[in-house]
Amino acid sequence: MTLEQLRIFIAVASREHVTQAAGELNLTQSAVSAAVAALEERYATKLFDRVGRRIALTDAGRLFLVEARAVLARAKAAELVLSDLAGLKRGSLALAASQTIGNYWLPEKMQLFRKAHPGVDLHLTIDNTARVATMVRDGTVDLGFVEGDVDDPALASRAVADDELIMVVGPRHPWASRRSIAPQDLIDTGWVLREPGSGTRSRFEEALRGFGVDPDRLTVRLELPSNEAVRTAIETGPEASVLSRLVAALALRAGTLAEVRFALPRRHFTMLRHKERSITAAETALMQVAAADAPRRGADYAI
Repeated sequence: MTLEQLRIFIAVASREHVTQAAGELNLTQSAVSAAVAALEERYATKLFDRVGRRIALTDAGRLFLVEARAVLARAKAAELVLSDLAGLKRGSLALAASQTIGNYWLPEKMQLFRKAHPGVDLHLTIDNTARVATMVRDGTVDLGFVEGDVDDPALASRAVADDELIMVVGPRHPWASRRSIAPQDLIDTGWVLREPGSGTRSRFEEALRGFGVDPDRLTVRLELPSNEAVRTAIETGPEASVLSRLVAALALRAGTLAEVRFALPRRHFTMLRHKERSITAAETALMQVAAADAPRRGADYAI
């Protein structure tokens, strides 16, 4: 049984006339008769009585007409859903982001997307970089946003924004008044850092190795699971830390943090998707919003 057969049956049943139904459907009379005959033969059920030159629905035909109309109505509704999804009138996207991105960069992008496509629901999970990559790989979310590079052959990545890591201390820390510090000075103070697996921690340790400093030589007094916790600990304690300038900006302006002049490499925010999943219209639209100011480097896939 096909939707076309149902459409023909409904037209014939509504008019109880094959020729009129054929004219409405822009089909030949023989094609219409063949479609009805195929239904009757396939299910060994007579749907019409032939009365003279006219036809009339049988009891079975009247019952089947109700169901046939319901099926076509559901098919039409399904077609409208696909049309709405393609036109971004409805839908949903599950996103995951590492903390700096999820708290300080992505919300503005989500607002821009929602203004353009209010019928598409967005759901955001915030975790560290390692967990976000896992969620994208496992299909728990559609798109992920992380700080830095992710080495996973199942994932495609694209740099969507630049970010600056800065070294910060409280205003009473000895480094707060120094013009600059040298790499070997880093082992002379205590540190408050994000947990292993976070993008900020990974990029800082990578930078240390580039300066010839073994990260294991740092005195890490606290490992905290959020940027806000790290920032507060530095504001009130004697240690140093590394944060995104986005995270530290308000505290720097308020004077509760001081920036230490130390040349840390810039990093980029990266968008992740699974290579084997097809890209929906909603994902493409969000990618375009997210990558509006993307650096021209580091892209594995185009949008």
